[in-house]
Amino acid sequence: MKQKRGSFSGKIGFVLSAAGASVGLGNIWRFPYLCAKYGGGIFLVVYIILALTFGYTMIVAETAIGRSTNKSPVGAFDKLSNNNKLMKVGGWLNAIVPILIVPYYSVIGGWVCKYLFEYFRNDASTIASDTFFVDFIGNGLESEIWFIIFSALVLTVIYMGVQNGIERVSKFMMPILVVLAAIICIYSVTRPGALKGVEYLFVPHFTKFSIMTIVTAMGQMFYSLSIAMGILITFGSYVKKEVSIEESTRQVEIFDTAIAILASLMIIPAIFAFSGGDEAALNAGPSLMFITMPKIFSSMGFGRLIGILFFALVLFAAVTSAIALTESAVSTFSDEFGWSRKRGTNVMAVIMIILGSLSSLGNGPLANVRIIGMQFLDFFDFITNSVMMPIAALATCILITRFMTVEKLEAEVEQDNHPFRRKAVFSFMIKFLCPIFVVIILVSAILNVFGIISM
Repeated sequence: MKQKRGSFSGKIGFVLSAAGASVGLGNIWRFPYLCAKYGGGIFLVVYIILALTFGYTMIVAETAIGRSTNKSPVGAFDKLSNNNKLMKVGGWLNAIVPILIVPYYSVIGGWVCKYLFEYFRNDASTIASDTFFVDFIGNGLESEIWFIIFSALVLTVIYMGVQNGIERVSKFMMPILVVLAAIICIYSVTRPGALKGVEYLFVPHFTKFSIMTIVTAMGQMFYSLSIAMGILITFGSYVKKEVSIEESTRQVEIFDTAIAILASLMIIPAIFAFSGGDEAALNAGPSLMFITMPKIFSSMGFGRLIGILFFALVLFAAVTSAIALTESAVSTFSDEFGWSRKRGTNVMAVIMIILGSLSSLGNGPLANVRIIGMQFLDFFDFITNSVMMPIAALATCILITRFMTVEKLEAEVEQDNHPFRRKAVFSFMIKFLCPIFVVIILVSAILNVFGIISM
């Protein structure tokens, strides 16, 4: 039996839900440590340029594909390509990516839940100890419990549907997220010595520029803007015809970039203040949020309160993104197999528990099990973000230029006399630069994982 398709109530519902999908751990966790590592201001400039060109193009493309077909990725690719087998593979890549991402993403979400809980019940100095994080993730049972708690939060919203669940939660969480980010930023930049961090973030130093600055910023696009995850195609299928795709896209990219900058303002100035201006402290990498930041909070006045606010902010961002990833998968199940929303969500729950448990236990009981030298979480991250997503994005470019045609997509964007102000930018990017960009990301990521180049 064909299921009735959900929809957003209007533009605000779509914008906040799409922003919620985009604003996640990629912004709050990944963007600041990459920005810190790759030169601060120069990385930020490169990222903003790419967001206004590459990111903008892919958001418009995927949203328009979804709305024009009223289908999730597999059905959309199938319909627009007239059942072309290679394009159907591209559609399935877009659909499978979120199915593989959300389990390990939920493991990290569980870590965030654990930290928030600990800040409520413990002193900041306890959480800042050298062994706290390693001991926690090495305890298979405790890590598993927090992973399941986070997963349950996400699945509850999915059961509730598009308007009653996703849209309602996004409308509630996103404004709070902005307020929390602003509060923590103000506190961070007013610490003694923090202004050096503000300068590092906003003043471009071209001596720090390298080709890897561009490659890394392009890779960050996929994380930050939810590109090639099937999410925007799925959400696009819920968008009403009277909503302006270009205007909504502009608001999403502004919101997304602003949160990434706010996250960097929370973290980079605090590191400068904590380290006495030592730039070497910026190279903590992925451990920045779970090891370095708690040490900073413990050295601050009101450290426990700031820790609560910080991890509440991160939790809100993680939940909204995980909701979007899961919704994309459930929508595919409904479209392709005719399953009810409840059945599709139940299947995703099983997948999340099985694959997520591998990632959750990969630092504990399964620590010695490796795939091409990587633990389960790192492997799932590599195969989705470094391999499948660039290929899925390339498939989207081919779908539009060879099958749907750029002209038909432009007509979709211009429905109801909506202007398409950056039409020339879109056309040039989707035909020429976007395919080149995604191939560069794919090749460089594979060379990096095998140690041929260093990122």
